[in-house]
Amino acid sequence: MTVTPPVDELARVEAQLRPRWPETRLEPSLTRIAALMEVLGDPQRGYPVVQITGTNGKTSTARMIDELLRGFGLRVGRFTSPHLASITERISVDGVQLPASRFAEVYDDVAPYLGMVDARQPIALSYFEVLTALGYVAFADAPVDVAVVEVGMGGLWDSTSVADAQVAVVTPIALDHMHYLGDDVGSIATEKAGIIKAGAIAVLAQQPADALDALLRRSVQMDATVAREGMEFGLVERRIAVGGQLLAVQGLGGSYDEVFLPLHGAHQAQNAAVALAAVEAFFGAGAQGRIDVNTVRAAFASVRTPGRLEAVRSAPTVLVDAAHNPAGVAATVAAVQEAFDFRRLVAVMACMADKDVRRMLEILEPVVDELVVTANSSPRSMAPDDLAALAVEVLGPERVTVEVRLDDALDTAVRLAEEGAAALSGSGILVIGSVVTAGEARVLLVGR
Repeated sequence: MTVTPPVDELARVEAQLRPRWPETRLEPSLTRIAALMEVLGDPQRGYPVVQITGTNGKTSTARMIDELLRGFGLRVGRFTSPHLASITERISVDGVQLPASRFAEVYDDVAPYLGMVDARQPIALSYFEVLTALGYVAFADAPVDVAVVEVGMGGLWDSTSVADAQVAVVTPIALDHMHYLGDDVGSIATEKAGIIKAGAIAVLAQQPADALDALLRRSVQMDATVAREGMEFGLVERRIAVGGQLLAVQGLGGSYDEVFLPLHGAHQAQNAAVALAAVEAFFGAGAQGRIDVNTVRAAFASVRTPGRLEAVRSAPTVLVDAAHNPAGVAATVAAVQEAFDFRRLVAVMACMADKDVRRMLEILEPVVDELVVTANSSPRSMAPDDLAALAVEVLGPERVTVEVRLDDALDTAVRLAEEGAAALSGSGILVIGSVVTAGEARVLLVGR
């Protein structure tokens, strides 16, 4: 008797999603996702939404907001992208990503409506639009008290914007995705400002002047209340601590001191201040005073951000970071210099060909002793030889090693980090360049 092996439900769903337009191919419109949500009964209108856009820090800020809201007893749904290792990471309820079986169930509930909507549209629903719908449906089914939703790209026409956010959060804006969003921060901010809807509360991290102007214009148009970092809220003090940093934050409703954040870098402290202000805004804390400081402390102490300057190995220390644009790499470099006393630092880099790779290399150059260039599995990944050619121009040939495969690159980096006297007194490895690179490195180093 032949026994049929069980079907991998998650692989089945991914195979059905794969032919759809990838996240890197966009047609700026909410028409398709709005049509899908309508036939599904508009689940995104069944709970309040905190939506997050910006260039860097979105996922970390979303995780902090999620942790804070759950600390106050709310059932929270969180939608983030892209994922590091499994597509199921993108949708979580109560701080836990959907199990593969539940992810497949939600997809099967939605699937009959996909073809119906596709048939009525000149362009079929994209991969990201379908995932957005799965998130909103999963949250309605749970049900959740609030959804924390990170945009995929932009804001105005991002599919997550089919929901009207009660609180719209904008992390720092810099140059990225210029071929879709615009060639300057003002244009990019105009697109991202689209998450600010009528009557919302806009929580704005510190921004370049042109970006802030665009965000404030949108806020006035939408009659939104504005909370600005550096004006209505902000970081008061930041001290390095074992395993992270100790913060004092002036919030919308009061001050919060002795807040331990188990993450490194000034950028994560800024994310924490923004996240706290967003939660205060959600609870109306500006008018009612501060929210409970002990709950805030406990929530921040529990925050974890996989793939964001995450130490995944020791001896030598291996840090995995998803930074994939110059602003992100600069924040990571500053955090590494501040939090780690490496005498020798080896970087492993694989990045997408459409990024400002030269500028990323220029930021790494002063702090990296050796650079191992490689590729990740994405079809957008820059070829190792092309990356090496740029790296040699920036760092010189004696500091650049080429490995075609990421696993070989990691092995080579360990060997280089262990060479010489520096290995006896502290060496480190930094894996950087792309979310895909960070995710694949984590799988290789610590498993799924």
